[in-house]
Amino acid sequence: QVQLVESGGGLVQAGGSLRLSCAASGSILRANDMGWHRQAPGKQRELVAMIARGGSTNYADSVKGRFTISRDNAKNTVYLQMSSLKPEDTAVYYCNVQGTTNYAGAFDSWGQGTEVTVSS
Repeated sequence: QVQLVESGGGLVQAGGSLRLSCAASGSILRANDMGWHRQAPGKQRELVAMIARGGSTNYADSVKGRFTISRDNAKNTVYLQMSSLKPEDTAVYYCNVQGTTNYAGAFDSWGQGTEVTVSS
């Protein structure tokens, strides 16, 4: 019932920047935690960044100082601004949004993933 649509992935050279967006739609009463995960080739999926409704954030050590997560509660959208990109950032990035629906049920939705490739 709650769908996430991701955009912004693509090919970029090392040192460049990219901005990912994830818009949630459907029967959403309140979006709480929103975040991004990634899975690189041959590696396990990992948490990249999370942001609570109140604005508090949590980042993986590998991206601190380079990535910035933000959200627009009116649009139920979460963003990930990625700067100083490195080849090791190459991965499929997945958006995740948790919250409550209009019928008071919980939801935990994932996007289909958007691929980010950083060339050296």
